[in-house]
Amino acid sequence: MSEAKAIRFDTTGGPEVFYFDTVQVDDPGPGEVRIRQTAIGVNFIDTYHRTGLYPLPLPSSIGLEAAGVVEAIGAEVLDFAVGDRVAYCSGPVGAYATERLIPASRVVALPGLVTDEIAAAAMLKGCTTEMLVERCAKVEAGQTVLVHAAAGGVGQLLVQWLRHAGARVIGTAGSDDKATIAREAGADEVILYRDEDVAASVRELTDGKGVDVVFDGVGADTWAGSLASLAKRGLLVSYGNASGPVTGVELSTLTRHGSLFVTRPTMMDYYATRDEMLTGTTRLLDLIADGTIVVDIGAKFALADAAEAHRAMEGRKTMGSTILVP
Repeated sequence: MSEAKAIRFDTTGGPEVFYFDTVQVDDPGPGEVRIRQTAIGVNFIDTYHRTGLYPLPLPSSIGLEAAGVVEAIGAEVLDFAVGDRVAYCSGPVGAYATERLIPASRVVALPGLVTDEIAAAAMLKGCTTEMLVERCAKVEAGQTVLVHAAAGGVGQLLVQWLRHAGARVIGTAGSDDKATIAREAGADEVILYRDEDVAASVRELTDGKGVDVVFDGVGADTWAGSLASLAKRGLLVSYGNASGPVTGVELSTLTRHGSLFVTRPTMMDYYATRDEMLTGTTRLLDLIADGTIVVDIGAKFALADAAEAHRAMEGRKTMGSTILVP
């Protein structure tokens, strides 16, 4: 058994519900490893857990993604040894900690060309991107795709991955600075959503046709514009709720916009088995290692300052990925 520091919360609410606590970490049981964590990823899903949008049993720890070093292994663990550099991105919750136990089946080894901080910044967002582009939407070369919040952590990865797939990418951004970041990531065009009507701009850029796919992690605020931006039989992939969840959907709306398809995927359903997880993580880590995907760490906070990290992310003051360091 060892002692660790962790972020916990007893009630749902704003970032102020977090507190920094001392916790006891048991020796790993069968199929488990204990990880000393060196970098921790911060993701919007963490805010959904904190606010209760995605309920957790309380009191609770938080966080799904981190990288670090294996400190101890339990019985029946064959794939890892003490001292291995590893990362994970699919829970269970508890990543906001200096040490933790986790099933070895949810952990992957890190290649030498991928640092701990890059892994912590990229695993959940990158695997989400892999799932969205390659498994969910199955984007093909020559298609035109709209990416909302293209300067964000997932947004930048989506733009890069889509360009690698041969798609034409139209991004949205909230400022000139963020538009520049989206273009540097590879967006062919960027729409400033505060100044322009997104759907009208998309129609103008596509000669009235619309886009084949929309990736929308914003949610309520962009739902109508996303539907109006699609070509006939286009696909809307709604994968996040940054502005709140989409509610009150009428299926007849899809008919009026041209027999559209809509899906609300979660990465966990596409990474349900270890084989699925290894396929996706290997693809991601290979693309990072060879430079195809460049991960932007836009903000770094101490673990004890997790509340400040959440305030910055929810206030749309961050660009790229945000990490915590113990």
